[in-house]
Amino acid sequence: MENCSIITKPELHLVGISYCGPYSSFPDEAIRLQTEFLARKHELNDAVRSTVLYSPYFGNEAFATYWACYEVHHIEELPPGMVQFTIPAHRYAMVVCSGKRIGEGYEQLFAWMNEQKLQKDEKAVSLELFYIDEQHWEEEPVELLIPLKD
Repeated sequence: MENCSIITKPELHLVGISYCGPYSSFPDEAIRLQTEFLARKHELNDAVRSTVLYSPYFGNEAFATYWACYEVHHIEELPPGMVQFTIPAHRYAMVVCSGKRIGEGYEQLFAWMNEQKLQKDEKAVSLELFYIDEQHWEEEPVELLIPLKD
């Protein structure tokens, strides 16, 4: 588990679109949402700060809310259907995997957190960061970040 670590992320200013629904519809809905958002990237013009696709999410035993976002400078007029929000700075447990191996990445990360006696901050959102080559994104690196209790 040498590819697991603890990192600190500063606050993130994001703009994106979301999906909320039952876990049974994932990952199909997540992929659909990200594809839709990538097709609308041009609507954000020069406000985008990087090519990293951020997917914050929050869930419970029945459903999840999942986002597709870009980090941006503040935008005065948002494109239709998009929302702007800020995620506070947090410490995260992180693992890097490929888009095809996200499930294995989470298994590894949670096992490592358990070994390290780290606890998830249940009030904070988790993040998936996709370093996208839009033609081959299932093979591109993905960072999985779980917020930690202090």
